[in-house]
Amino acid sequence: MNRPSHPRFPTAARHQRGAVLYVALIMLLLLALLGVAGMQVAGMQEKMASNYRAASRSFQNTEGVVRNAERAAEAITDRTALPTGSLVSATSITTNCEDGFDPVAWGRSQASSAVPAVNVRRIDKCGGPGGNALDEGLPNDDAAASYQITAYSADDPANPTSSSVIDTIFKL
Repeated sequence: MNRPSHPRFPTAARHQRGAVLYVALIMLLLLALLGVAGMQVAGMQEKMASNYRAASRSFQNTEGVVRNAERAAEAITDRTALPTGSLVSATSITTNCEDGFDPVAWGRSQASSAVPAVNVRRIDKCGGPGGNALDEGLPNDDAAASYQITAYSADDPANPTSSSVIDTIFKL
């Protein structure tokens, strides 16, 4: 019985040095790097979403403080009962237009532990027609009262991470 002249494995197969192993290891390394990069991107997106949520919640809380102050100013002008939980009283509304109030400086001076805070000024008698010292003694026109309302609040009063200041003009 004659054996075939060619060996069991071809000659090319006997000379392989494991190139497939090296290619597979390189591919695994690239996939691992891709996975690590994906995890870093996901972590960064989570931080950005958290910051956006804190800023949005802070702004919404400050909007609520402004609306509360508007209702209180209207109640004071109409001489009706103040809304429940009001941050404004009749004595806290200033009418001095020359006090040098700066909303930016006021907002920066607020401590996050003192949230929420509000500053209300009646400004319809400041400058312009009928808003000077010459109209002293004339009756007040409460139906057209205007207020500058500056409010400060944070996203979470217990553990603030973001705060907002809103300065607005409210006219009855």
